[in-house]
Amino acid sequence: MSRPLVAVPAMRSPRVAGLRRAGLVMAERIAECVLRAGGEPLVLAPGDPRETAARLSAFDAVLVPGGRDVDPAQYDDGPRLATTDEPDPEQDEADLAVVRAVVDLEVPSLLVCRGMQVLNVALGGTLVQHLDDPQGLHRNAFHDVELDAGSRTAAVLGSSRVRVSSYHHQAVDRLGLGLRAVGRADDGVVEVLEHTVAPIVAVQWHPEDDAHVNPQQQALFDALVEDAARSRAGRRRSA
Repeated sequence: MSRPLVAVPAMRSPRVAGLRRAGLVMAERIAECVLRAGGEPLVLAPGDPRETAARLSAFDAVLVPGGRDVDPAQYDDGPRLATTDEPDPEQDEADLAVVRAVVDLEVPSLLVCRGMQVLNVALGGTLVQHLDDPQGLHRNAFHDVELDAGSRTAAVLGSSRVRVSSYHHQAVDRLGLGLRAVGRADDGVVEVLEHTVAPIVAVQWHPEDDAHVNPQQQALFDALVEDAARSRAGRRRSA
């Protein structure tokens, strides 16, 4: 049986070693995690947002990775702070279209770091542009996350408290429509979102950083591919 197909929205890069022009890239560790789980990771190039839902119909699951900051204009947060990345409107438009489509279509999805923030913004939520992080928990560090005991994420990870690899300076503020915060860092920062209807899990940390040596983090990718396989089987039965 062929592997379930997992769409990974491409990160736009103005320069890629070995190319003469700009490129569309996927992080190697993201690809490795999906492959270990039994899925086939495929780069989804940005395109016309009106065609995103139709294009996603070819895939069994979606994994939205980390990346640069979401433009604060997307969530009406006033002027961009000096600490916030220069906006990439094309990247934001493409990723927001993907996330809105997976919610509408109820496609099994895992969203990582920026991906979680895009999800919140896509559903009408807001972000904290720059965290007050005096303990240095979130910027290139490992820290603990407390999960709601009844959450799907806690079930997948097999624990209500996990240690995670964190690299971000922005965070979820007001929750978007249909989202539940089911995990937080010890300082209160939201670390996990689950959709109340669609099979979507979003984490603020980077599980790909240590999934190759940490089965607990790899379990997030395993669960995604398992959901993808069930989704594929269900579509085949109804065809």
